[in-house]
Amino acid sequence: MEIKVTKMQGCGNDFVILDYEEFLKFNLSMSDTAKALCDRHFGIGADGLIIPDTLEESADIGWYFYNSDGSTAQMCGNGMRCFAKYVFDRGLVQKNEFSVKTLAGIISPKILENGEVQVNMSKPVLKSELIPFIPHDNMNYKMAVKNIVFEGNAISMGNPHFVIFVSPEEDLMKLAKEYGPLIETSAEFPEKTNVEFVKILSPDKIRLCVWERGCGITLACGTGACASVVAGILKGCLNNSVEVELPGGKVRIDWEGNKIRTAKDVFLTGPADYVFEAEFLNV
Repeated sequence: MEIKVTKMQGCGNDFVILDYEEFLKFNLSMSDTAKALCDRHFGIGADGLIIPDTLEESADIGWYFYNSDGSTAQMCGNGMRCFAKYVFDRGLVQKNEFSVKTLAGIISPKILENGEVQVNMSKPVLKSELIPFIPHDNMNYKMAVKNIVFEGNAISMGNPHFVIFVSPEEDLMKLAKEYGPLIETSAEFPEKTNVEFVKILSPDKIRLCVWERGCGITLACGTGACASVVAGILKGCLNNSVEVELPGGKVRIDWEGNKIRTAKDVFLTGPADYVFEAEFLNV
């Protein structure tokens, strides 16, 4: 069986994109297809599978997004940038700014003249029951993991995040690998969570590593970058426009909110690049 696929990446966060009509030809399970295509040994290798939904009527276009383990995700910032460039380049949408139906609601990406993509990521969710996060106080929450107590901030950007600010001497990747999977499955998060370990380099710049729910360590996470900046602004540590340094590259997050004005949209801007197009033989 041969199925046409496109691989793209945003700051090293990589995705397999499959046209909906191509998918329908083979009557496949989306979850099983995600696991097969995203496998880095027997498949193409990716953090997620994206399928444009050209039949969506409540927005200009919709998408199906699956993590590499076959689970669904409400939203993915890096994936949205790749998706936006893909559907625009193929004429599936006719304008450079359009609406996309996701499980997190309507998201609005914009193709910029320099080739980058800006995504209106909507408003951060801070109510515990909507994140969802079981404790009532979602900010500065202390969680004991192994022999360490982490102070983190639970925020949703359409998907749950737990943002932990650490000291400059800490090894971000080591923390993410060792404690990320334990926090992901902690009882406080009934739908699991993404986990961010963050260093503040200046009021305009942060560095972070992410343990991504349903995926593990990734080179970048757009929603994680958004959640981290929102948390830093709410704590009074960051300005309203911040460069975020991820293992796979840099993005910019803009949020005009603060402790009083949280009902503002978050904007994510960064690259989206093609890796290759191919025909996969073993779905």
